[in-house]
Amino acid sequence: MIKNIKGLSLFANVGIAEALFSEIGIEIKVANEIDKKRAAFYSEIYPEAKMICGDITNDSIMDQIVNVSKKEKINFIIATPPCQGMSEAGKRNVFDERNQLISYTIEVINRIKPDFVLIENVPTLLKTKIIINDEIIGIPDYIKKELGKDYNFNKSTLVKAMDMGVPQMRQRNIFLLVKKGLNITWEFPKKQKEITLREALSSIPSLDPMLREGLEFTLQKFPSFIEKRNKAEKISKWHKPPIHSWKQVEWMLNTPSGKSAIYNEVYYPQKDNLVRVKAHHNNYRRMNWDKPSRTITQNNGVISSLCCVHPGRPFKSPNGDILYSDPRVLSIYELLIVSTLPLDWPIPDWADETFIRKVIGEGIPSLMVKNIMLELINQLNNK
Repeated sequence: MIKNIKGLSLFANVGIAEALFSEIGIEIKVANEIDKKRAAFYSEIYPEAKMICGDITNDSIMDQIVNVSKKEKINFIIATPPCQGMSEAGKRNVFDERNQLISYTIEVINRIKPDFVLIENVPTLLKTKIIINDEIIGIPDYIKKELGKDYNFNKSTLVKAMDMGVPQMRQRNIFLLVKKGLNITWEFPKKQKEITLREALSSIPSLDPMLREGLEFTLQKFPSFIEKRNKAEKISKWHKPPIHSWKQVEWMLNTPSGKSAIYNEVYYPQKDNLVRVKAHHNNYRRMNWDKPSRTITQNNGVISSLCCVHPGRPFKSPNGDILYSDPRVLSIYELLIVSTLPLDWPIPDWADETFIRKVIGEGIPSLMVKNIMLELINQLNNK
């Protein structure tokens, strides 16, 4: 009988996926991450886990992962291989070498043979092909070919974070594997009520951006800047003003909730020569209060990126124009909320804002993974 779930986290990033595991009794005993900075971040957050920092394609690192995992009696593997080679937000190069990392995930699974496996990636994985032994094969076909003899798979693999209590639309492809003979069916939980940004963020204090042009200029444009900043700091040290240039801020001041500045008649994105910037309809876009956030990307600190600007609230300017507050990206504190990370998540003091934003943007929402794992735990408890 399986009493405890003891896990290995592959391509661990900084441990966003497992941030809520302690609430449901799952122990991550071993983790692997190639990037030293991310590995250090992970180790500070999860000091009880054995972090193996190194390249999984290196034989000695692979052996270390397997041997330590066997010693720790690992019975669960969560693997989140890099998705930039497949992501629609990336270049999607055919046969991007990062796509091949799934083969090393398969090797680890076959050598450890855990009872349960969760493999997460972007939806385009379902159409992505890799080269194995000089043959081209689709990743889903490859996974099932290599693991189908030992594991049962979930029937439906596409799932949205917003269906699991997360105020973010993010869609993922997730394979849930259970070792044959355990008589357990592991599928996604039932859909939950959508959480809108109004429900998630409306009580968070408003923030004016810090302008790149300096504090004096910021105070000219936003006389309440310091007052708002002080109020925000009482909420969290991570609810601090993002830094933006005035020209971009002015465009967003004139952009309503849920709209993109590229459609503004006057204050639209433009180059120094006043030529209108050509952009995707989701660039320079404010989020919508009445919907979950769109997918948080690693570039979430840049106004011009994909739908990452605060929804804002209408207000009347001294000259009578209707403008919109919070012409900025989400603060890190707000990102924690939208990604369902603990609000007291112990982010290392040495981590800079750009780095924090990037790793959050690359992570799968914590509550999404928790709810999927709870479904497995419920099955185990009902045996």
